[in-house]
Formats: sequence, C-alpha cells, structure tokens
Amino acid sequence: MAKLYYSAMSTLLDPWHASLELVFSRREPGATVLGQRRHEGPLMVQKALYPEGPGICHVALLHPPSGIAGGDRLRMDIRVDEGAHAVLTTPGATRWYKANGRRAAQSVDIRVQAGACLDWLPGENIFFEDADADSRLCVHLSTGARAVGWEITQLGSAGVPGHWMSGRVGLDTALMLDGRPLWLDAGELRADSPLRHGGNGLAGFPVMATLWAFGPALARDQADELGRAQPWGGALRAGLTQRDLPMGQGLILARVLGEHVQEVRRHLIGLWGQLRPLLLGRESAYLRLWNT
Repeated sequence: MAKLYYSAMSTLLDPWHASLELVFSRREPGATVLGQRRHEGPLMVQKALYPEGPGICHVALLHPPSGIAGGDRLRMDIRVDEGAHAVLTTPGATRWYKANGRRAAQSVDIRVQAGACLDWLPGENIFFEDADADSRLCVHLSTGARAVGWEITQLGSAGVPGHWMSGRVGLDTALMLDGRPLWLDAGELRADSPLRHGGNGLAGFPVMATLWAFGPALARDQADELGRAQPWGGALRAGLTQRDLPMGQGLILARVLGEHVQEVRRHLIGLWGQLRPLLLGRESAYLRLWNT
C-alpha cells in the first residue's frame, strides 16, 4: 500500500507538459471555422462559438488543472488564415504557483495572415509567492493583417499587504511584421527588484498591462484624442501612443498600471471597444465570459 501511495503522489506531483495547435480558416460564404485542432496534455478547447455570426469564431483556451506549477511547460501554436477572424480568450485568470525549485513556462505563437483578423483577449496572469515563471507571446503579423490584444499581469494575491514578497517572472512579448521585429518587450522582474517601487518602474502598483493594436493607422487627431483620454492618478494610470508604419499601417500601444485587476481589465475592455471598429472594422461585442 505504501508503494502505491508514493507512486500516486509522484504522479500527482509530476509537472505537466502540454501543447495545443489551432488553425482558423475561412469557409465560403464568409464563415470562419476552426479547421484544425490538436492537443497533447491538459490544454484544449471545447466548442467553437459564433455570438457575432458565422464570420467570427470565438474560442476559449482551456487549461483544466487551473494553474501552472513549478516544472510545467505549456505551448500553443495558433494560425489565423487569410479572410478568417478569430477571438481567443480564457475562461479565467492563469495562476502561476510556487515553483518548488522548478521553473514553469508558457509559450504562445500566433500567426495572423494577410486579410485575417485577431482579437487576443486572455484573462490576467497571477504570479503567486515564490513563483519562478517565464511567459512568452509572439504574434507573427503579415502586411494586411489586423489584430488587437492585451497581456495583464498581477503580482501576488489581491488585497494582501506587501504583495509578492518572493519570486521571479520573465515576461517576453514580441510583434513581428513580415518576419521582422515590429515591437519587442522583454524583461525579468524579481520581487526584490527596485523597479517594483521606482517611479520609472511599477511605482508600487501590483497590476500592469499592455494593449497592442495593429491595422490601418488612425488619423493623428484620433490617436491624440485617445491618448489624452487615458486616466492618470489614484488607482489607475495609463498612457497610449501610435507608431505610424509604411503602407498606411499603424501600431498602437497602451500601458496601464493599477491597484486592482478588475479596474485594469475594465479599462482595457473599454479601449478595445473603441479600437476594434476603427482597426478591425467590427463593433465590439462584450464577451459572456467577462460576466463570470
């Protein structure tokens, strides 16, 4: 019995290695389908949904263990083919737990082809005490693609004084355009880093987020107006800028710091709601999962 017990405990404590591959394709007349999906381990999707009609395919990315522990390795490869439109989200936050001497990692590669659209709207990453984690996202864009997405990070448990006293996080986000770097944002953050509380860093805020949007460049007055409308003070700070690119394209970046992840997410949803019709040509539709 003792051998069986320790064997079962060993299995429970073994790290998860999981992968997920998805391909969204256009099917005439004007429908987007989840044409291919393949998974190994505890990463999967259930049913493709169409709350906006057949042209836009909504999929929730599921990780049934509900958290990432030390030693776990998760990988996602997603492609949105020409003419297709995919909305990708998660049913809740991704929780990163105590490492126990083993680093955890998640890597996501998304390819958005010319004429395709993407909404990348995952829940927040929550890094708990003693996490040792690497989170990587790379979005490969082709000229003529359109995409809006965000990444939200919360350090430590909400409402706990002196949040996130011990741990390490590697954050790496890259946007590539036709195989060349468009925007790179990579760094390592430790709990004892002076950036946690410095004015040129997180200024003591436990939540940080970035929204990026690629598509037709906004008129300069539109971009300036959006930038001026960003809040600055109290429990929420945000800034927005646009980088003009060749062929009438533009890259919008918004940075947000906040005390509470709900307020940060609410601000990003509002900003996405403004940008989506301008860049993707579709009105925003509040996701049902955001009400849960």
